[in-house]
Amino acid sequence: MTHPQVADTQVLGACPHDCPDTCSLVTTVRDGVAVRVQGNPDHPATDGVLCTKVSRYTERTYHPDRLLQPMRRVGPKGPNATFEPVSWDEALTNIAQRLSQIAATDPEAILPYSYAGTMGQVQGESMAARFFHQLGASRLDRTICASAGAEALIHTLGGKLGMKTEWFSEAKLILIWGSNSIGSNLHFWRLAQQAKRNGARLVCIDPRRTETADKCDEHLALNPGTDAALALSLMHELIVNGWLDHDYLAQHTLGWEQLKARALQWPPQRAAEVCGVAVEAIERLARDYGTTRPAAIRLNYGVQRARGGGNAVRAIACLPALTGAWRHRAGGVLLSNSGHQRFNATALQRPDLLGARRPRLLNMSTIGKHLSPDAPHAPVRALVVYNSNPVAVAPDSSSVVAGFAREDLFTVVLEHFRTDTADYADYVLPATTQLEHWDLHGTYGHTDVVLNRPAIAPRGQALPNTEIFRRLAQRMGFDEPCFSDDDLTLCQQALSQADGSEFVPFKDLLAFGFVSIPGPEAPFAKGHFPTPSGRCEFFSQRLAAQGQDGLPDYLPNYESAKADAAYPLAMVSPPARHFLNSSFVNVTSLRDVEGEPLLEIHPQDAHSRGVQDGQTVVVFNDRGRYVCRARVSQRPRPGVVVGLGIWWRRHGLNGTNVNELTSQALTDLGRAPTFYDCAVEVALA
Repeated sequence: MTHPQVADTQVLGACPHDCPDTCSLVTTVRDGVAVRVQGNPDHPATDGVLCTKVSRYTERTYHPDRLLQPMRRVGPKGPNATFEPVSWDEALTNIAQRLSQIAATDPEAILPYSYAGTMGQVQGESMAARFFHQLGASRLDRTICASAGAEALIHTLGGKLGMKTEWFSEAKLILIWGSNSIGSNLHFWRLAQQAKRNGARLVCIDPRRTETADKCDEHLALNPGTDAALALSLMHELIVNGWLDHDYLAQHTLGWEQLKARALQWPPQRAAEVCGVAVEAIERLARDYGTTRPAAIRLNYGVQRARGGGNAVRAIACLPALTGAWRHRAGGVLLSNSGHQRFNATALQRPDLLGARRPRLLNMSTIGKHLSPDAPHAPVRALVVYNSNPVAVAPDSSSVVAGFAREDLFTVVLEHFRTDTADYADYVLPATTQLEHWDLHGTYGHTDVVLNRPAIAPRGQALPNTEIFRRLAQRMGFDEPCFSDDDLTLCQQALSQADGSEFVPFKDLLAFGFVSIPGPEAPFAKGHFPTPSGRCEFFSQRLAAQGQDGLPDYLPNYESAKADAAYPLAMVSPPARHFLNSSFVNVTSLRDVEGEPLLEIHPQDAHSRGVQDGQTVVVFNDRGRYVCRARVSQRPRPGVVVGLGIWWRRHGLNGTNVNELTSQALTDLGRAPTFYDCAVEVALA
């Protein structure tokens, strides 16, 4: 007897990961099993193409190590911890009891910890935020990725706004500044390649000769944290050579005379010494930028991960107004376009549940300090972690590990896998992957909204984040009606506007999987910046009122890597090409491509330390020691080493990763981490 063949079905979804591309996905399902994940060919921004990471998403969903039932720790915390399965009822009942006991004394002793494990509006901060608002828990200052650059844009352009990605294909000059686009912004790179085929010049500005730099016409390998000095020197050259749009400056900027005076302090000779690049390279770049129309800058978050990162973003974001590049749809700058998103965070997160309470705000980037017994505030006694892996990704990880290892800290982790953070949990709760739940996604590269439909039923006993917090709220006795909202309702609430309309039509999202947000092709061609003045604010009165410098300036790194210092090498730690921070590290096919944790070191620095390619080295500073393999390479500039991250600690040769070395110091703006402001020394292990 033959059984009729069941036809494949295709389900539209959205990539959940922290990437400007926010692809629309097509998942092919056969007999209830997802057999393939592809890019949606009908979505212009995706154009049928996915990065290597997400094209392996079925491998992640069906991974043999996937967590499929609640687990309770039954021994000491740490990498050798043992867990036993428990029922959802037992897990949630016990968690609710523990949280209730702590909250009865001090609800602010409970802290949520989450970030962009999913970028979704629903599985991110919706039901979770309602839960913690009702509880009165401490609030989390979510700064670990983008807040320095975001604040810089707000005080310069008026919001997280910029040129539209699609018009980069028409630019005649593209500066790719602080971005390895091939690995982290694939769809932009395709547009840049299209521009290059049409005669555009591509310049990469990065301390490392990345895969992207390999394919650009020129690479400026500046010292880490010196981007503002380069930007100010470019302004100097634009001024002295008359490559300015005086009409645009007069009509659409604020503080030009003050910025001009500062820029004139930065001749190329001074910037060349600070940045470690040739005077001629700065002069050539300024000439190209000042005389080429249209000229575009693709700025990314690598720039902002040093002490002066916010000022650097401000300085770079000023450049298009000097030349009038904004007049062209293929001119300007793009760091983030998430300011176009008008999701109703109030409806989703319900801050009204706090009532008159105003719980303390704790910075996620300094979690090591907050969990320390010596913390200058009442101790954190319970931690609920979701959409993040802080033991691997937070800076100064030895202090983070020490905090998580406290026996008096009650920790709950919602996860797909047993991560470094899950090793320290009291309970690990199995969460659904993107193929198994509803969600709604904004973007910060293009300007679309993308809907994610569940393609398959949740595997094992896994539940969406929303459902876990719904059930936990029920156990805690939270009986407000909002804790009963299902995920489709949450999607619609995210789109709801104060006047009763929808941000974009939900019926169109259901029909097509995505909706484009309407807007002008050249957003600032005639000014109209959403700043208080309506102009591009070279001088920010808002910053000045906070005691900050109203003008962008160069701020030297906290940790100056000088040849005569104890730690003479500057270290940057970008994600390895086939990982996204600590996501995908456990996908075997991707880890096989990356091989093992590596430190790239220039031949000159390797030779002076007796290090040969492939040898085991120890990278160290006052915070810790990281043992890995050396790759002697021309990719880093002399004086700079590159610790490719972010491997799970268990894959490190001494059980650590590169964040053993990074610090908890914060940026000038946005209270963000300074991952790339890190001085180290290297020796043979």
